[in-house]
Amino acid sequence: MIGIIVQLAVSWLIMWWYEKGNLGSLGLMPTKKRLANFALFFIVTALCAFSGFLLRMVIAKQSWVLNPDANATLILRGAWFTLKSVLFEELIFRGVLLYILIKKLGMVKAIIISAIAFGIYHWFSHELWGNPLQMAIEFLITGIMGLVLAYGYAKTFSLYIPIAIHLGWNILQMVVFSGNTIGQQLYVEVLPAPVVNLSYFSYFTMLLLPVFSCWIINGFLLSRHKQVQYGKVCGVKIAGAES
Repeated sequence: MIGIIVQLAVSWLIMWWYEKGNLGSLGLMPTKKRLANFALFFIVTALCAFSGFLLRMVIAKQSWVLNPDANATLILRGAWFTLKSVLFEELIFRGVLLYILIKKLGMVKAIIISAIAFGIYHWFSHELWGNPLQMAIEFLITGIMGLVLAYGYAKTFSLYIPIAIHLGWNILQMVVFSGNTIGQQLYVEVLPAPVVNLSYFSYFTMLLLPVFSCWIINGFLLSRHKQVQYGKVCGVKIAGAES
């Protein structure tokens, strides 16, 4: 939590130095519209993530059971860890630096730069440096997700939508189905997993359909979202922003 507070303090200092502004560029103040958007994008993304586990159950015959050691404290700790990691990454990659890039370079270039940085960051956070194939795959997957997340910020000048998408995916992957590095959470996989012969089509459908659906559905919803022009509120001109 201290790290998040430090990030907010640094963000404030950058905004004050850059244009004598405040943290309004992060769009953190809750409104009905922002909360409704958060709920929508969180649910959509969580369902996309869940579809991956559903496909694994149907195609690969894998199964999950309720963790016998699960309790409220364990789940809350996992959820809190996940939330902190999401906020940390969002404040870095979709915070004031993206706002400044949008003002300086325009929306398209800023989104691309943010996405590239997000993809490169995961080489190190997932300890993939030195493995070219895994680095390329990770860069492609997280980079495209970074495009969606940055687009969510650029359309609204608020972190609610990118946080909702990021959190919806990670909560399902890490807390509900005990993925990644935080250990066993709500549901745990039944091991050993059954040995099933899969076609390439079935394998890649199971592997890629959930993340593709996440990109496509969220991207479509964002494309239908009315562009918010931050300059109308703060009296500053933003390159590439539409009315």
